[in-house]
Amino acid sequence: MRRIVGIACLTAIAGFAAFAGNAQTPAPDAKPIVLQAAHLFDGASGKLVSPGRILVRGKTIEAIGDAPAPAGAQVIDLGDATLVPGYIDAHTHMTSDYDESWTRGFYNSMMRLPVEQAYHAERNAHITLQAGVTTIREVGAGDYIDVALRNAIEQGLAEGPRMLVSVHAIGSTGGHCDAPNFPVGLVREFGEKDGVCNGADSCRRAVREQLKYGADNIKICASGGVLSETDPVDVPQLTPEELNAIVDEAHAWRRKVAAHAHGDRAARMAVDAGVDSIEHGSFLTPETLQRMKEKGVYLVPTRMTVKFVEKQANTYPPQVAKKAREAAASHGGMMKNALRIGVPIAYGTDAVVYPHGINAQEFGDYVELGMAPAQALMTSSLGSARLLGIDKETGTLEAGKFADIVAVPGDVLQDIRATERPVFVMKQGTVVRNDRAGN
Repeated sequence: MRRIVGIACLTAIAGFAAFAGNAQTPAPDAKPIVLQAAHLFDGASGKLVSPGRILVRGKTIEAIGDAPAPAGAQVIDLGDATLVPGYIDAHTHMTSDYDESWTRGFYNSMMRLPVEQAYHAERNAHITLQAGVTTIREVGAGDYIDVALRNAIEQGLAEGPRMLVSVHAIGSTGGHCDAPNFPVGLVREFGEKDGVCNGADSCRRAVREQLKYGADNIKICASGGVLSETDPVDVPQLTPEELNAIVDEAHAWRRKVAAHAHGDRAARMAVDAGVDSIEHGSFLTPETLQRMKEKGVYLVPTRMTVKFVEKQANTYPPQVAKKAREAAASHGGMMKNALRIGVPIAYGTDAVVYPHGINAQEFGDYVELGMAPAQALMTSSLGSARLLGIDKETGTLEAGKFADIVAVPGDVLQDIRATERPVFVMKQGTVVRNDRAGN
């Protein structure tokens, strides 16, 4: 039944997004495109080049610099702007909706049919791409909507970022990745197909279930969460044996593992098991951060979400509000320690906790904590790209890589918040936004 639902979602997205046609797939005879702007930040050197010029042919960058435009090329002059790599958000929930009312959002998530939710997911993906996010890692979704949306985007049936998906997030009964504590018999119990596991063998099977249905990566809930009602935010929710089984199976399939972990003990257990990234990390100690650096484990801090839930705390149930405030009180100090220690950081935002499409606020939030603007930008261009294993294909503005390119007004190193106001977006060689057309 679940597989049928996933196919139905794909059909719904195809119908809803018919307007997109094959807009993201350049025709074989598409003209070369030359992009010109006052500045260029390639995402690799950490330096700004002025002026900026990129030659795009088909889906890829052919050249960077002052080479003459080929005959018949389309020249797009973006004026006083900086060309930067398309943003790579390593922590999203595109298939779910933000709602300023916690209770209304809970109701809608329960009552919408999967096909209906697929329409919402396509809208969220479109908004996110328009905001400059050209690649995302979707870290947990229900009803295989993430798989369906990924496939629809790849087939040119819907417009959105390139997606790497996790299917269901994996965690223990009663934990952050399980369903809420509904009265017994009101809804069916979740099992391995839905990502709920207990014991090493059960957790290994849960990994295999997600891989069977199309997971590009594995997401686990190693500790409690902020927005789930009943679990303490800092308590480990998977045993060492369960963690080892998950990581062993995922890595055997050459898939990476992202571990949701606010609590320090849970994060350290996940790091020792060999996960590839720790998501959120609110209560991490310097000792655990040092261990992450030594093992090359990335921190995906979702800083803007931590700030957002603190601001919204009064709208949550009391037990959720308390956790939101506690996490926010600790998170900033944790991140400053991570920067001091030199933990590798990957840009990720937890899109859905805040309204979709404002992902770029994360860059400015990093700078407020002490990062240089160039360093903040490279948490996406190098950090997320390397974490996701796609750095040979995208992430930096270099010849041979996908033409995933964003233009933001002015000098981005002087105004990091310019990333929140893109004037141009190109995904794999196709222009999906140009606010300066005709200027």
